[in-house]
Amino acid sequence: MLWVKALHIIFMVTWFAGLFYLPRLFVYHADTQDALSDARFKIMERRLMVMTHLGGSLTLVFGLWLLLGYGIGKGSDWMHGKLTLVFLLLIYHHLCMRHVKQFARNLNQHSAKYYRWFNEVPSVLLIGIVLLVVIKPF
Repeated sequence: MLWVKALHIIFMVTWFAGLFYLPRLFVYHADTQDALSDARFKIMERRLMVMTHLGGSLTLVFGLWLLLGYGIGKGSDWMHGKLTLVFLLLIYHHLCMRHVKQFARNLNQHSAKYYRWFNEVPSVLLIGIVLLVVIKPF
């Protein structure tokens, strides 16, 4: 199970790297004025979204493997909290995917300032998830 846990962590890092950088691209993309930059951001966002999907999918696969292997027993209320935050992270991931599609279709309706705030969400979720896993407060 240690290999599964290691792979879960590796792909979690990959997933978060994408979720940290993608909204940063949105900030710059929202401010772009020229067609060449717009086209370049669309390519970067699409490619990064693919890598983010891969990291997220494999994180979930190995996480479920761990969950089935260890189970949720007595004293695992922290795991319910973690799973709630992971669910919120999946919603955030979906929103990122929607933003990529909106930019691709030239339908972005948000400012760079919105994306700067949007960019903070995965940081808060990561802090919560790590604290729950390491400290196991309940």
